[in-house]
Order: sequence, then C-alpha cells, then structure tokens
Amino acid sequence: MNENLFASFITPMILGLPLATLIVMFPSLLFPTSNRLVNNRLISLQQWMLQLVSKQMMGIHNAKGQTWTLMLMSLILFIGSTNLLGLLPHSFTPTTQLSMNLGMAIPLWAGAVITGFRNKTKASLAHFLPQGTPTPLIPMLVIIETISLFIQPIALAVRLTANITAGHLLIHLIGGAALALMSISTTMALITFIILVLLTILEFAVAMIQAYVFTLLVSLYLHDNT
Repeated sequence: MNENLFASFITPMILGLPLATLIVMFPSLLFPTSNRLVNNRLISLQQWMLQLVSKQMMGIHNAKGQTWTLMLMSLILFIGSTNLLGLLPHSFTPTTQLSMNLGMAIPLWAGAVITGFRNKTKASLAHFLPQGTPTPLIPMLVIIETISLFIQPIALAVRLTANITAGHLLIHLIGGAALALMSISTTMALITFIILVLLTILEFAVAMIQAYVFTLLVSLYLHDNT
C-alpha cells in the first residue's frame, strides 16, 4: 500500500533510455497481414470490424475527406490497442501521457483546419462570425470563436488522458483495498474483488470507446473543413 499511486504512469526506463518508442511501436505487431487466399478467423474479424467502423465514420465525407480513411483507421487501431495493452498487469499505457495525446491531436486538428482554409476559405472564415450578429458583439464573438477553435485539440487530448488515467487509478485503488481487506474481512474482500472485476470489464469497454470517440471527433473536424 506504500507504492506510489502514480508509479504506473511513469515512462519505463532501461539503462537510462526511455522505452516509450518501443512500447508505441508494439501494437502494430498485433495486426498481422495475411498473404493467403483465404484468411483465418482473426484476420477476417479484424477486416470486418475495420469495414464496419470505416462505413460509419467515413460515410458522411466527400471525396477529399475520404482520402483520410487510412489515417483515421490506423489512428483508431493504434489508440484502441494501446489502451487495451495498458490494462495488462505491470504494463505502461502511452495514452495516459498528455504530451503524447497532444502530439496526436494537434497535427490532425491542424491538418483538418488547414485543409478547410485551403478548400473552403470563405466558409471557414464564416465560422468566426455567425450571420446576423449585432455590430457591438462582433469583436467579442470573433475572440470567442477563435478561442473555441484552438481549444479543440486540447479538449481531444485531455478527454483521452483523463478517462484512461481515471480508470487506471480506480483499478489500482480498488485492487489495493481488496488486498488489504483480505486480512480483515473475507466477505468484504470478496465484494471488493467482484467490484474490481466489473470495473476491469468496464475499462475494456472504455478503452475501445475512447479510441472511437477520439477518432470520430477528428473525423467531424475534418468534415467541417472539407
């Protein structure tokens, strides 16, 4: 119980070198490609899920927006796999690091916004000033809309970081409580363990939902600018 509560969020090091790069590259090994004429069940399930998500997410886009399909599908696979791997014991979750999530959110958001200014300059500028705005409110609304635009990538990164970090902390606290209660009350320890199992199942769902939400919001930002 004396273990640091945030120890699991510290980037692992070996010989003074951070292992974050290797950990980030590891999920790509979980999605093998097949050279066979008939795929096995795992690859068939993987392809079916990708097709289902891509139809739901990219169906609203025009031809220019659909050119981002490969990037967005790679993004949801990467975030989902790293979130799930972080639920393994003694593992490290890169998506609990705000710096990494900002590193994903800012370039994707900036690419969508720059695409909008290049292809729909008038429409993109019109978002800063709604039609029919009273003249005295024009400077204030332009400032507010500008701030809301620049908050979008920060909100993306903070949402993912907060949800994944909160779930890991809850699992850590309830697991520690179940271990401590074993020497006090077996019944309470069993109830706490059942809660821990249910919370772990919930975290599996949250890991996938947060990957979908992050990618969906990037897709919506892209849709607004194409």
